[in-house]
Amino acid sequence: MGVGGHFWDLLKPYARHEGFGYLRDKRVAVDLSFWIVQHETAIKKRSFARNPHLRLTFFRTINLFSKFGAFPVFVVDGTPSPLKSQARIRRFFQASGLDLSSLPVPEDGVLVERNQAFRKCVKECVELLELLGMPVLEAKGEAEALCAQLNYEGHVDACITADSDAFLFGANCVIKCIHPNSREPFECYHISDIEDGLGLKRNRLIAIALLVGNDHDLQGVQGIGVDKALRFVKTFSEEEILNSLKEIGNGEKLLCERDVGSSDDPLHGSNSISPKLRQSHCSFCGHPGSKRDHFQFSCSNCITGDGAGCLKKPDRFKCDCSSCDMDRKRKEQEKHESWQMKVCERIALEPNFPNNEIIKMYLSNNNGYFDGSGGPRTSWERPQSEMLVDFLAFHQRWEPSYIRQKLLPMMSTIYLRDMATNTADELLCNQYEFDCVHRVKTRYGYRFLVVKWKKATHASGGTVHEISDDPASSQQHEVIDVDERDDILEESEVPQIQVVDGTWFLLTDEDIELVRAAFPEEVDRFFKEKELKGSKRGNSVSSTPEGEESELTKSKGVQLSITEFYRSAKVPYQAKPADDIVDDSKSFRDGSSKKKSKGSSSNFSKSARRRLLFDS
Repeated sequence: MGVGGHFWDLLKPYARHEGFGYLRDKRVAVDLSFWIVQHETAIKKRSFARNPHLRLTFFRTINLFSKFGAFPVFVVDGTPSPLKSQARIRRFFQASGLDLSSLPVPEDGVLVERNQAFRKCVKECVELLELLGMPVLEAKGEAEALCAQLNYEGHVDACITADSDAFLFGANCVIKCIHPNSREPFECYHISDIEDGLGLKRNRLIAIALLVGNDHDLQGVQGIGVDKALRFVKTFSEEEILNSLKEIGNGEKLLCERDVGSSDDPLHGSNSISPKLRQSHCSFCGHPGSKRDHFQFSCSNCITGDGAGCLKKPDRFKCDCSSCDMDRKRKEQEKHESWQMKVCERIALEPNFPNNEIIKMYLSNNNGYFDGSGGPRTSWERPQSEMLVDFLAFHQRWEPSYIRQKLLPMMSTIYLRDMATNTADELLCNQYEFDCVHRVKTRYGYRFLVVKWKKATHASGGTVHEISDDPASSQQHEVIDVDERDDILEESEVPQIQVVDGTWFLLTDEDIELVRAAFPEEVDRFFKEKELKGSKRGNSVSSTPEGEESELTKSKGVQLSITEFYRSAKVPYQAKPADDIVDDSKSFRDGSSKKKSKGSSSNFSKSARRRLLFDS
């Protein structure tokens, strides 16, 4: 929710769309309730998904940590304020179509907690995050308030939340949406861009929330929308807007009395408009003077010959003399003051406006259970793999091999970070060792390195379980695979598997700079070999005959016309003898079968390969 009245639409033109590397090595505060609430949408789209709140939290956390390289800090809601509780009751009445006149009056100390099912979801997600090694903080009230405070004080670089009132709590950067399958996955809003584009800072944003409604006061001021509120608050400075709203709400001050001597307002100030009446004008030419005088002699504004009168004024003529200019400014001022007075009258009609408790809550910087000088206690630990496997196997009915497979991108990211600081274990997951950089991969315009991991024969705890040929076991595993395909909840990448001469390899996508920090010599060697291959390929092209080089240049460097393209693409068909066709098809089958048997192991099913790699 947040600020009412389609507030996000007002900020939409000032959104930035950042690329894959935007959150690399940055700390980001995540409003956990924002993620959990989305599980209802997931249920509607995928009714057969088990515990979608756990599923969504698991995969998004892994993607945020491994794919985007961020350090997430999760924040959960604390005890809601009485105002928020009353707003929830009102929202329930409105959604149910009940009469608002029967709305109970809030009492001091009466709180309305979220429903028991939601609290259970939060508890389960917190347990999952702690098993993943993620820090979790509890807010005193709203989670977005603590996220904003962490961002304002510099403990994190951004907030992930859809509550627009995070800006009112002091957030500097809010990530509203994440689109992982996009070239620019992050939709970010910076307070500096909002200030430059709309002229709004924290106090003015709070004033707009008070006028149009918010999570703590759903109504706001009747008859005032976002556009009107924006226009109104901009007539005040950032420093005076909240105090002026209090004075107007109490009836102590009318807008027409505000800053009469201010020189910043073109409609007020020392050069105020004179009450002098407008000078008479000729009805024929429209210029100052009488019509009788202008019949005999032309006025100074009309250029005619001697003895001729003035020229007839054209349609929609507007005189630009000082008298007319002052008259237009006076009318504009009266219109402007009349509009503002109507807004002030609407504000004065609202009881207890503005609510001082709401203003105090938005301006508070004490939203967490930690010492402001020392900062929050945040630390990222290694995932507790075995306990995590037991937790997800119980709640999600996932096989242990599947859980370890999905967890591998996170484990490889931690391993590479530890390797860069010389604190890593000898083997990844106590089973795999770094083999080489396989190739460069580009995903949505961002380059990754495909790292090849080799399963060590001397790995501790690398016992390979026997492969069961039970059809029922294989069928059960395939059902889980179908359930996990085309995941709408941003499922993590599946590592590729290769079997060469009985040796098992894993291929994972890693950030280039992260791999370079962990294995600088191997990365430099890989790019040098790639550059050498490219130079050899260029030399082979340059050593071709002159005619072939021109043809190659023509095909690669010049865009062909549609006629030339089809002329060059058409190849005359030449029939082969029947024996040649049979021989070709036979050799094709033999070659493909040999290649397949050499590159992968067709003797094992997909479930068997997964167990060999990820069971321990």
